[in-house]
Amino acid sequence: MSTAAHAIRDSATMLRRNLRRTIRYPAGPASTVAVPVVILLLFAGVFGDTMGVGLAGPTGGRAEYLAYITPAVLLISVAGASQAVAISVAMDMAEGIVTRFRTMAIARGSVLTGHVVGNLLQTMIALVVVTSLAIVLGFRPSATAVEWVAAAGLLGLISFAVIWLSVAMGLVTDSVETASNLPMPLFLLPFLGSGFVPTDSMPTAMRWFAEYQPFTAFIETVRGLLTGTSIGWHGVAAVAWSVVIGLGGWAWARHLYDRDPT
Repeated sequence: MSTAAHAIRDSATMLRRNLRRTIRYPAGPASTVAVPVVILLLFAGVFGDTMGVGLAGPTGGRAEYLAYITPAVLLISVAGASQAVAISVAMDMAEGIVTRFRTMAIARGSVLTGHVVGNLLQTMIALVVVTSLAIVLGFRPSATAVEWVAAAGLLGLISFAVIWLSVAMGLVTDSVETASNLPMPLFLLPFLGSGFVPTDSMPTAMRWFAEYQPFTAFIETVRGLLTGTSIGWHGVAAVAWSVVIGLGGWAWARHLYDRDPT
């Protein structure tokens, strides 16, 4: 068996392991879906009419605000999933199973790959659930089939990048509790960008941060693809940020995993 085939086989085994853990302990994946669902219901159902008027003027309302915030809630789903993978990796480290895997004749990167692919599948499911709920609530995207594919591809790329960063966070911590808190800034970034209000309504210092942090580029690109708003430079920035975060997270995670456990 070639080295590549060996790595693929071992990664598939680790993926099955992580999916079985998900079935056995569904609380983590359930929260990945539940949190953005609650946020969507809260902002669209409770604040929608008032925020819609402020956003779109006298003709604005719940439907307009729902269309505005749905891309942000999708990115919150991606960010929320980061906590689950960080906890899962930290649990493996705390329980000593990673030390045992290091002594076995398996592809070294397969352990991390199993975590990444397993969490990516969970994130995609969460995105489908949130999008479906938004449509039920009245979200009416104008995207063509090509734009839907582009939005899904971008969300997948962002998810892949954030998950690798979260894997590194799980490896660098010394406890499961710390791992659950370390990814929290990722969850807050959609709120500190253009996710729920336009950045030009913010104070100067906050507006500068909001306009140039990665999640604003992510949100504006997804919003443009789904609702037809202008994307501008955000599309290039979204892909660039995804590549930088993904490569940085991967390199950091591999360095932490390959270091001498002693």
